[in-house]
Amino acid sequence: MFVRKMILGSTLGIAAAAALVAAYAVIPRRADLRAFDPAEMARLETVMWRDYYDKRYAALFYHLYESTRTQFGFSPLRSLQIALGAAGAARTFQPTRSRPEADAALPALVGYYRDFASAAPVAFDAHEAARLELDWWQARREAADPRDYGLTIAREAMAFRDARGEAITEADWAGIENRLGEAYRSLKASVSR
Repeated sequence: MFVRKMILGSTLGIAAAAALVAAYAVIPRRADLRAFDPAEMARLETVMWRDYYDKRYAALFYHLYESTRTQFGFSPLRSLQIALGAAGAARTFQPTRSRPEADAALPALVGYYRDFASAAPVAFDAHEAARLELDWWQARREAADPRDYGLTIAREAMAFRDARGEAITEADWAGIENRLGEAYRSLKASVSR
């Protein structure tokens, strides 16, 4: 009888703990794309670029997850969904060599932007945002001039990284993080008004 009570008590305790973990993972949060810390976002963005160029997709997924949880406040489940979409799009795009091949990444990017839409301060077209993102990725690959495909981040940090290519150093990555930090501070000031 005593053993049965202990087993029943343990089972109920485990079930209660599992229910709490499940609730924590799925309960919606009040995510906000404007709630990021510029320095931390610059650090995470730099790490994600490194993950992408070094083809460390598991690490890229983790850092995407971390950014959506810690910087934008999405629930663990939604963060998982967002990170899977973004990492999947990057992994699909990376080996492509033409615009038609690159289009295979579009569905994952559309899903990624759809998942982000609920935290945006204004409504936007997820399909159009995904198409513009993919166009930007492809334009960089086609060696378009940075003035033709982006704003501060593209003009400065991405052009700097692309110029270094495989010879990029730790000091170069630190410079990229500094430039991204400036861009994110400017963005934060702009969206906070």
